[in-house]
Amino acid sequence: MIDFSQPADVVGPQLLGCVITMNGVSIRLTEVEAYLGAADAAAHTFNGMTARNATMFGPPGRLYVYFSYGIHHNGNLVCAPEGDGQGCLMRGGEVVAGEDLARERRQRPDRALIPFENLARGPGNLGQALGLRLEDNGTKVELAMRDAEPEWVAGPRIGISKNADAPLRFWIPGDRTVSTPRGYPKTAL
Repeated sequence: MIDFSQPADVVGPQLLGCVITMNGVSIRLTEVEAYLGAADAAAHTFNGMTARNATMFGPPGRLYVYFSYGIHHNGNLVCAPEGDGQGCLMRGGEVVAGEDLARERRQRPDRALIPFENLARGPGNLGQALGLRLEDNGTKVELAMRDAEPEWVAGPRIGISKNADAPLRFWIPGDRTVSTPRGYPKTAL
C-alpha cells in the first residue's frame, strides 16, 4: 500500500509498476513526475491555492485533473500531508485492460493505427486513454499494487521551463511506453 501522505518525490518511484483503473481502462504506470508544492516553481501549487488547484491541497490519495493547453485532461495523484499541494503527474503507462476502449478514445479515423506502446505514452495520451474528465477531479485513487519494485531511474522533467533540471521524473528504463524527450535518443532512456 502506498502512503500518499509522503512527499511526492518519495511516492513517485513507488507508483512505478502500479495499475490505475478508471472509466473501464487499466494502465500500469511506467513514468511519473513529482511536483513539490511551494518548494517547486514548476508546480501548479507554487503560488498557493486557487479554485483550479484546490484538490492538490486536499487529502492525499486523490486525483487532481486539469485541462492542459486546451486539449488534454492530465492527472496528478495528490501526495504529502493535506495543505502541502504536492502531487505526481502520471506521464506514461501500458494499457493492461480495456485496450479497445483506450483505442476508441485515442484513435482518429483519419490517422494510421496508433502503436500499442503509444496508447498511454505522454500525460495527455494517458489521460485520454483513461477517459479523464474534469468531473474526476478529487476522486479517490484506487491502485493495484505491483508484485515487486521494478528497476527505475530519475532524471529531469519534460515539457516545463521552471525547475526543469530537478531529477523529479521517474521511469522504468527501457520500457517502450516511456516518453522520449525531444533531443534525447531512445537509447538514453
